[in-house]
Amino acid sequence: MTSDSLSLNPEQHSALAGLFKQLGDEGRLKLVLACMVEPQPVARLSELAGMSQSLTSHHLKGLRDARILKACRQGKQVLYTLDDDHIRCVLNDLIQHVRE
Repeated sequence: MTSDSLSLNPEQHSALAGLFKQLGDEGRLKLVLACMVEPQPVARLSELAGMSQSLTSHHLKGLRDARILKACRQGKQVLYTLDDDHIRCVLNDLIQHVRE
């Protein structure tokens, strides 16, 4: 990685800080980790994270806005999954770091 690749404009700094802010909350992190394995409906995410469905939905909106998760409609159900492989790689690296 070069110093040039670490240069961020103010908007990018803000977006990066927003990602860490979203992942810095234990409840939101539980939601994201649950979505790493397979797409999850809100009811299941709520159950896994131990929070109400309304709070879960509130957190999911923030995670979608930060482009950490995305919503996919499957019939009447909305399933949440990681937005892209960049997020998966970052999370896998952080998980590995914590385990060392």
